[in-house]
Amino acid sequence: MKQLLFHDDVQFWFETLRVIGHASYGGADFGEVVATASQITAGDYDSWHDAWLATAERVEAEARAAHPISARDGFLRASTYYRSAEFFLHGNPDDPRIEHAFTRGVACFRSAIAHLAAVEPVEIPYGETTLSGYFYRASGERPKPTLVMHNGFDGSAEELHFFGAVGGQERGYHVLTFDGPGQATAIHRDKLPFRPDWENVVGPVLDFLLTDRSVDPARIALLGLSLGGMLAPRAAAFETRLAAVVAVDGVYDGSTAITTFLELDRVEISRRANADHDEELDELIAAARDDSPVIRWAYGHGRYAMGVQTDRQFLAALLKYNVMDGIAEQITCPVLVCEAAEDLFFAADESRESEPRRLYDHLTAPKKLLTFTATEGAAEHCHSGAQRLAVGRIFDWLDDTMPPRPEHYSWHPPKAASWPAAN
Repeated sequence: MKQLLFHDDVQFWFETLRVIGHASYGGADFGEVVATASQITAGDYDSWHDAWLATAERVEAEARAAHPISARDGFLRASTYYRSAEFFLHGNPDDPRIEHAFTRGVACFRSAIAHLAAVEPVEIPYGETTLSGYFYRASGERPKPTLVMHNGFDGSAEELHFFGAVGGQERGYHVLTFDGPGQATAIHRDKLPFRPDWENVVGPVLDFLLTDRSVDPARIALLGLSLGGMLAPRAAAFETRLAAVVAVDGVYDGSTAITTFLELDRVEISRRANADHDEELDELIAAARDDSPVIRWAYGHGRYAMGVQTDRQFLAALLKYNVMDGIAEQITCPVLVCEAAEDLFFAADESRESEPRRLYDHLTAPKKLLTFTATEGAAEHCHSGAQRLAVGRIFDWLDDTMPPRPEHYSWHPPKAASWPAAN
């Protein structure tokens, strides 16, 4: 898609488009986004924060004085704007502006859902703590198909409201969203860093979900967004209780988002990233950060989300996020792999297929590849800007893949499992 704003900074433009896309389900207003973006200096993280914070505070204040439906709408938009305000600050985890904007964003979202039918916050037991999320309950008495959703490298459970949670609920699905380790509330509140063995995150989530007798245990699907397009397939390779998995967008090797900027082969990168010292690699990483606004942001956020101190440590950690070495081939349930034709992070280049196609090629389970194009306005990462289109196609596939059960069937309580603690 043509960059309409921030012509020299693709990362700022993508994050702006991401906010615009949330307007599809009430998470933004186009005019508010454009007015805010006009106050921002490209590449200036402080400028980005200040502009979005001012908009968020203004919209929240108006929502607090508004009538119920107007208040709901305002709180939803404010939650998006607060999330945007702290998005680029994670390179310095001690920055107090992060906690302020994050806390206000979650509070606004919870104020919004207080005005929505059958949406409630949940706390999912996970080791000695809990994972925060939201349960969207569909109407009706019969046990429902359920979609479990998680975000990826930098998103939140609150954001999933606009990426399919409310869209699923209105189609008759229960939807359970959650923040896993490394994501939003888990890293902000509990300092839980990412872990690659995502089956040990999804397992406790399914244990929690299956205590609800309104859930049809034979029709549970898992959807992962962005880096979640690798995490969800990874979980599905080891979790037999899933009837389907959706990768939006598919990722075979998550490290390609940053390793392609180093012009070294993967084996050498791994060896050198895990070495005690490698000044030359450190200099290559620094040069990549200077050359690319995407890489500058990715390393700063990555250190924060992975719980590491240096760029090289982040690079070494990210190399573990893949479904290589036969993992993708272990998936047995049907898989929908979505692909963005002009993906900012995982598109094809002259030496490699796109990450969705690499994942698709390695799957041996029933599978479908769904490519979103520029003609449709849907070619950007995770189809930002075309969320109604993407949500519709995904749930149509789920309808076909998990058809209604017979009128009468027996429900059996699930057996709880024991899951390893976080790394």
